[in-house]
Amino acid sequence: MSARKTIPIEAMTPETKCDYCTNSRCCTYISQEIDTPVSKVDFDFLLWQVSHRDIKVYKDEGSWYLMADNPCNHIQPDGRCGIYEDRPQICRDYSNDYCEFDEPAENGFELYFDGYESLLAYCKKRFKRWGQRPY
Repeated sequence: MSARKTIPIEAMTPETKCDYCTNSRCCTYISQEIDTPVSKVDFDFLLWQVSHRDIKVYKDEGSWYLMADNPCNHIQPDGRCGIYEDRPQICRDYSNDYCEFDEPAENGFELYFDGYESLLAYCKKRFKRWGQRPY
C-alpha cells in the first residue's frame, strides 16, 4: 500500500502535502509570461497559439501567460519526481503552501482561455469590430 493511502489527511504538513496529491498537477504544465496583448493583431496571434493542442492563455495578477499542458518527463508512475535530488532550481523554489492540491490554479486567474472558442468570444466582446479585416 502506498504512503498516500496510509497517512491520515489530518497529519498533512507542508513537507508531506505532496504525498496526498495523486494527480501531480504542478508538474504537468509550464507557463511563460508573454507581452500583454493590446491590439487586434496581438489577440489574433494568441488565437493562432491557442489553436494548437494543449495550449492555453491566462491573465493572472495583471500579467499574461501562455500555458502548455505538457507533463514533465521525470514524473514517475506514482506521481513523484524521478530526479528529485537533481531537479532544476525552479522546482526547488516551488512552494506547495497553496497549490493545485488545494484548488485548480485556473480558478484564481483573472482571465482564462482554454482554447480558440473561449478566446474568440472574449475578442468579440473586447473589440466591437473584431470581424472586420484588415486590422
